[in-house]
Amino acid sequence: MTIDLLLLAGGVLGIGIAALSTRLRRLPLSEPLVGLAVGVLLGPAVLGLLPLAPLTEDHTWAHTATRLLLAISVMSVALRYPFGAARSRLRPVLILLAVAMPVMALVTAGLSAALLGLGLGSAALLGAALCPTDPVLASNVVTGTPAEEDLPARDRQILSLESGANDGLALPIVLLAVALAGPLTGGAAVLESLWQVAGAVAVGALLGWLGGRALRSGEEHGATDPGPLALFTVVLAFAVLGLSGIMKVDGVLAVFVCGLAFNVVATGAERTTDAPIDEAVNRFLVVPLFIALGAALPWSAWAELGTAGVALAVGVLVLRRLPVVLLLRRPLGLGLPDALHLGWFGPIGVSAIFYLSMEAERLGAEPTVIAAGTLVVAASTVVHGITAAPGRALYRRATEPKESPTQA
Repeated sequence: MTIDLLLLAGGVLGIGIAALSTRLRRLPLSEPLVGLAVGVLLGPAVLGLLPLAPLTEDHTWAHTATRLLLAISVMSVALRYPFGAARSRLRPVLILLAVAMPVMALVTAGLSAALLGLGLGSAALLGAALCPTDPVLASNVVTGTPAEEDLPARDRQILSLESGANDGLALPIVLLAVALAGPLTGGAAVLESLWQVAGAVAVGALLGWLGGRALRSGEEHGATDPGPLALFTVVLAFAVLGLSGIMKVDGVLAVFVCGLAFNVVATGAERTTDAPIDEAVNRFLVVPLFIALGAALPWSAWAELGTAGVALAVGVLVLRRLPVVLLLRRPLGLGLPDALHLGWFGPIGVSAIFYLSMEAERLGAEPTVIAAGTLVVAASTVVHGITAAPGRALYRRATEPKESPTQA
């Protein structure tokens, strides 16, 4: 009954989203926000039609669901732009990954310790889980006709590529936090990080190359039909995820690398055809997940956090990313409007749930960490969903050429 209702609600919302499409992107709404609201309505807090246990009590399904959605999302990011365009944004993306992401983890951990009174280990776990920019929520900012009309390609590409890469590269930070909070030693965390990252790059590059060559060979011999081609990269993403799980390497990073390798090898009409299809799959699959998350929000655990939880959510949204990007404005080569936009729109979402559930599986993380993390995720979903369209409009007005008196 629960899964049937979830599928029904997701399907009905998907139909509505498909019908409204571009118009929805111009409203202060987003697909994840709508899904979250419907989940709250159907969940135990209101109608009780989706009786899911709070995430503080049952998070096993969330880890699997977010892992699958992240794989599709980062594959979509890797295929969103021609490889040459992605390579041209390497410097700002590396700065955001190497400098901004660790600082964001430290800022969040510091706020968690100061406001919630968490110990070093628990604060580090929360900071690590919330540091990556989420590719699922970020796609609502950078994709679609309104985004292409209002935002420059440079800003859209930087945010997309950063969100795709940092989901996997946040793992070493998470493992370091696990070492601080649990029995894992620092040396073991470093060795596991090296294996997970290096193995992910190798697995992703190999399967991406093989997938691209297989597709090109099929095209050359007329053996690839348009139907299977539509979901080829989704199936490839799941294959990479499966092999990564068997080899115990970072599956999300492996899928992103696979997408980049596939993009290099399978250049031509098939890449430009697949990219929007993958984006559509990513856009619609997010709805049932956020319905389930909305139904499983831990309201009672949030109430126990009190005003400190609200202060943490506000502090993380305001201080975690925006000041860091503003300080890095010159190395990133950004004007003030670009830095303000990229600094504000670093949403926290599916990737945070993925890492929170992973930490809980490995350590049995205390419920306060999961409660605080889900509160920040919900706040980010609401706030960034509401501000995406107005933010684009403000950016457009701030960067429009001023009309001179002689032209008036």
